[in-house]
Amino acid sequence: MSQTWLIAKKELASFFDSLIAYILLIAFLGFTGFFTWMRGNGDIFFRKQADLSVFFQTAMWTLFFFIPAITMRMLAEEKKSGTLELLMTKDVSNRQIVSGKFLAAFLMVCIALAFTIIYYISVSRLGNLDHGATIAGYIGLLLMSAAYIGIGLFTSSITNNQIVAFLLALIIGICFQFVFGILGSELTGWAGELFNTLSLTDHFTSIIRGVLDTKDIIYFVSVTALGIFLSEYMISKR
Repeated sequence: MSQTWLIAKKELASFFDSLIAYILLIAFLGFTGFFTWMRGNGDIFFRKQADLSVFFQTAMWTLFFFIPAITMRMLAEEKKSGTLELLMTKDVSNRQIVSGKFLAAFLMVCIALAFTIIYYISVSRLGNLDHGATIAGYIGLLLMSAAYIGIGLFTSSITNNQIVAFLLALIIGICFQFVFGILGSELTGWAGELFNTLSLTDHFTSIIRGVLDTKDIIYFVSVTALGIFLSEYMISKR
């Protein structure tokens, strides 16, 4: 655990040292703040509803691009520069390497979401906010982010090109975000149910409605674990 935490701290520090963290945080807060509070008929004041549903929907799409930008360099750059092989000669396992990088990316997302707590406080003062649904929405964002981080780490582990890793993560994300849901609605029988089950959007939408269903939690945990496992496997092949 100590090695995992050391790797996580090193990665997190590298984000802020290279200004990546500041740029992404400003972009995340800018997009979510604009669409939540200022965008025409979608903002809170126009709808006159004390909830954060617009924020959760906006954050889902912002994190869709935000997370691949974080994870694209984590393993790809290490492989390209040769520092991954150097790291593997130390007293650290492949699982600790991947877990440490996962933890760093997850903490980065947590920091970004922590800044949006001011939205929660502000909306709660405007009207009768459903606190349970809001907390569930934040949990949904964290679970979704963990799944995207797992996907991003996997794509970063199969190439030494950051741009390729970024694009691959987006393509896989599009499948989970769009394609599976579309196929699930078009197909019937067991095939339709299968693709509906694989649709990330369906599970996330269920959670932000305030329903923390076990099947949704298992889904996100499974996608996350699969991404971490495949990343570890790709590293072990080296």
